[in-house]
Amino acid sequence: MTSIALVDDDRNILTSVSIALEAEGFEVKTYSDGAAALTALSASPPDLAVFDIKMPRMDGMELLRRLRLKSDLPVLFLTSKDEEIDEVLGLRMGADDYIRKPFSQRLLIERIRAVLRRREAQALDPAERAEKDKIIQRGKLSLDPMRHSCAWSGDQVTLTVTEFLILQALALRPGFVKSRDQLMDAAYDDQVYVDDRTIDSHIKRIRKKFRVADKDFASIETLYGVGYRYREV
Repeated sequence: MTSIALVDDDRNILTSVSIALEAEGFEVKTYSDGAAALTALSASPPDLAVFDIKMPRMDGMELLRRLRLKSDLPVLFLTSKDEEIDEVLGLRMGADDYIRKPFSQRLLIERIRAVLRRREAQALDPAERAEKDKIIQRGKLSLDPMRHSCAWSGDQVTLTVTEFLILQALALRPGFVKSRDQLMDAAYDDQVYVDDRTIDSHIKRIRKKFRVADKDFASIETLYGVGYRYREV
């Protein structure tokens, strides 16, 4: 049974969303503050986490930041209509998706399923994998989709599911430009809409992670008004 962690200080949301998710066959654990959630998620990670930004003791941003220090757990966060800046920051910090309050439970469930499908696609039997899912070696870059593993000059780089799929789409054809729409298609389910800024935020996050391993990393190039391309070094 797929396990979901739901973190929100609004008891009504915890109750209503839990009922909806359990009706869809998910196992749900709820937490009303970020500090309690961090302890529990670190000890026993679920398959996916959903949490609010504004919470007592530890807000969603801090919870996400701490989780990303040690885990690539898929994360979808909840944000209010007036928290546009937080949406961008959350994506830069490694969130896989977000949904704005108020939201329909059906939309939330579809977003959760979309993120889980992207994660499950990384764990298929080798015989079932397409050519694009074999180990990709591009100079200093090594991508292993089967293990969801990424390395630069031998140093491991931890990527979220969405970040991995975006980088994989670029690295499959180095030198070729990928538009934002093409990267959306590679990383997101057809039923999920994201805007250009979402892809830009993920690209910034990917670059930041690689620059920890190599301060001179510049293999993802921006072609303004067109998209991005991977330059093999």
